[in-house]
Amino acid sequence: MKKIIFNNLFKEIVLFFIACSVTLTLIVWILQAVNFLDIVSEDGHSIATYFMYSFMNIPKIFNKLLLLSFFLSLFYILTLYEDRNQTLIFWINGISKSQFLNSLIYLSFLFLIFSFFLSFFIVPFTQDKARSFIRSSSLEFFPSLIKPKKFIDTVENLTIFLDEKNKDSLKNIIIKDSKASNSQLIIAKQGFISSNEDKKFLNLNEGIIINYGNQNLTSFNFEKTRLNLSNYNTKTTITPKIQETKSKTIIKCINLLYFDNEIVRKIENLKCQKNILKNLTQEIYKRIFLPFYIPLICIISCFVILKSSSDSGYRALKYKVFLLGIFFVILAQISINMVSLSNFFGIATILIPIVISTIVYFLFIFKMKGES
Repeated sequence: MKKIIFNNLFKEIVLFFIACSVTLTLIVWILQAVNFLDIVSEDGHSIATYFMYSFMNIPKIFNKLLLLSFFLSLFYILTLYEDRNQTLIFWINGISKSQFLNSLIYLSFLFLIFSFFLSFFIVPFTQDKARSFIRSSSLEFFPSLIKPKKFIDTVENLTIFLDEKNKDSLKNIIIKDSKASNSQLIIAKQGFISSNEDKKFLNLNEGIIINYGNQNLTSFNFEKTRLNLSNYNTKTTITPKIQETKSKTIIKCINLLYFDNEIVRKIENLKCQKNILKNLTQEIYKRIFLPFYIPLICIISCFVILKSSSDSGYRALKYKVFLLGIFFVILAQISINMVSLSNFFGIATILIPIVISTIVYFLFIFKMKGES
């Protein structure tokens, strides 16, 4: 009987968690997806790239909202049970409040493992995949971004200016190409953009190429030439950011910087150097230690069962528990910046959820005995 009662409780918590987390994730994802439109409107990537990049950011958003969703789910279901006097079923069947708390702590550890797996493996993988869509994008919308009488610098190391544009026909074109070993200035009377096997070319007619740099200046005329735009990148960041880097790579880098006194060294796609040590520490803290706030949030939520809904102080207790839970959800995010302040703050920040969870647990036991 006890197993059935707890299974029903866990089922309601999990179902509400799924509904809450999916709803919050979708709201945040839609808001962020609007910002990602720059990938198309300014950087010239395709609509398909935009959707895949946006979609791959869902696990990151879900993980960031997991702690809040877990607290709201647990708090809502427990207050619902208390308001409907459903908690009496537990007490009638000989389940003590400490046993009730311990069972929910076991559940919180399952969420902790899930959060750890998500942040340590899944989120970096999906973030790297999102970046790969940009790396492999073919600048599908680049032609529509070229406007007459405007300097276009969407493509890295390439600035384009033209006097007229009529559909695909371009006139009086000036191009500064900084990608070549010697920078080039290209002036052409006419041009057009063509495609061939998913590659885009800027074809130029009747012009001059001026090579400058290294204190040399050379020039020559041409009848026809073309630039392969596939050899250029947009200004969208295509190199992996720290949050897109594998966890084991970050740990290796931190180990090198802390213990081997390495100045600069590249591990896979990550350039290890002292100036990113703060960001590396914050990132690995988020992945490994931030999930430990989940059991703390669980214990705090359980304080609502210390009083019956018919007791005079129940409403005040419910508000206090809610505010305290929100406080620790916010503190979890603030702690990300605290962990890299110093070695002392780093150790203290890591210990905060563990120490406070222990204190709050014994406080619950003490309060429970006081209420009884």
